[in-house]
Amino acid sequence: MAAPKETSSTTSPALAPTVPESLTEVVPPVTGTSALGTAVETALTADAGVGARIGRYRWVICALLFFATTINYIDRQVLGILATDENFKFQIGWNEAEYGYVNTAFQAAYAIGLLVVGGLMDKFGTRKGFSFAIIFWSIAAMGHALARSAFGFGVARFTLGLGEAGNFPAAIKTVAEWFPKKERALATGIFNSGSNVGAIVAPLVVPFIAVNYGWQWAFILTGLLGFIWLLFWLMAYRRPEEHPKLSRAELAHIQSDPMEPATRIAWGRLLPHRQTWAFALGKFLTDPIWWVYLFWLPKFLNTTYGLNITQIGVPLVVIYVVADVGSIGGGWLSSSLIKRGWSVNRARKSAMLLCALAVVPIMFASQASNLWVAVGLISIAAAAHQGWSANLFTLVSDTFPRRAVGSVVGIGGMAGAVGGMLISTTVGLILQSTGSYLSIFIMAGSAYLVALLVIHSLVPRLEPARLDAEAA
Repeated sequence: MAAPKETSSTTSPALAPTVPESLTEVVPPVTGTSALGTAVETALTADAGVGARIGRYRWVICALLFFATTINYIDRQVLGILATDENFKFQIGWNEAEYGYVNTAFQAAYAIGLLVVGGLMDKFGTRKGFSFAIIFWSIAAMGHALARSAFGFGVARFTLGLGEAGNFPAAIKTVAEWFPKKERALATGIFNSGSNVGAIVAPLVVPFIAVNYGWQWAFILTGLLGFIWLLFWLMAYRRPEEHPKLSRAELAHIQSDPMEPATRIAWGRLLPHRQTWAFALGKFLTDPIWWVYLFWLPKFLNTTYGLNITQIGVPLVVIYVVADVGSIGGGWLSSSLIKRGWSVNRARKSAMLLCALAVVPIMFASQASNLWVAVGLISIAAAAHQGWSANLFTLVSDTFPRRAVGSVVGIGGMAGAVGGMLISTTVGLILQSTGSYLSIFIMAGSAYLVALLVIHSLVPRLEPARLDAEAA
């Protein structure tokens, strides 16, 4: 497993350093199977003659990132699915509030992990850093099988959150090392699609394992996937300059961008800017809604419509596949409006407004008498979240130089995780005291409009942050 010492091409104090110039040009943070197919087809067919000449080994690396992200989301989904299993609930015996605290532990660790993982990736390089992250979270995922109480699961979830925080920073850093600027958006879209694929695979696989072999094996077998991935990663990954399978032409293509300053931009220089707070508060207000979907949708379907662990798979798959459409559509819409001559400010915020309005009907989901009406309302909201997320991420590259993007995304990621902590505890307490999802879905339906109002108030014209002028 020894490897040549790695050095970082860019640096960031809190996160992996480089993020694509525009995430709305790709499928954004959570996409799915159709997004993956579209992205891969585009990658392999565009400029086919050029691709044949320079080689495509970089897309092998991208495929590894995709599978790592898929595993990441499978591992975090297992507990939410098992929470609908009667045998599991009988053995653990927790209440709604305790389940909320368990998820709060995951979010707290995820926020802490985002603070430190960027520096670790810079210090050890992506080959070693990513290896350590997936070993850490895979052991933590398997360790859930030892838990027998809410406290035990809280410890396991905290450990899982620390490890899983390494996935996206490591993947973004790998894309920065292996892809030229013009391909980074596509590569990021492909690996990000693994998050939704993981959300689709988990409800199909976990119930089968739990019913036939016991809930402990659901944690163990899904946790083992990380070690299988690790073998391929160690065999396939080196930095481009050191890789024996990379042609000179492909290396030249990867390194075709002009050199940029690798100056560290401390968080202290970014926090005074309104653009930083616009992104961070947007993440703080809307990221928690997605966490509610991930952790509580199986329980909502179970308690409201009586679906057991073997029946929740199809509704969840429908929700996340529809979310895939939103991911593509949200990014496409703003890019299309810009091509039609709209200003970046008007295009981004118009797309975000449409997405925010599309989430509003979820307020009625808990009152729907028909299962598929509820699934339809949640699916639209999930799709709108992904379209919103595409444009929210792109606000960073619209308003900051590339060397600052990683740090700003790190600040926003931590803000989203803190919001996730708060909502996990809040949702648990609400359900413990009322047993109703009505107020939870009202929060979900209104969060995006509030977030857009905050963003527009802070950056009404979406003007770039003047970091260079400030330094001068």
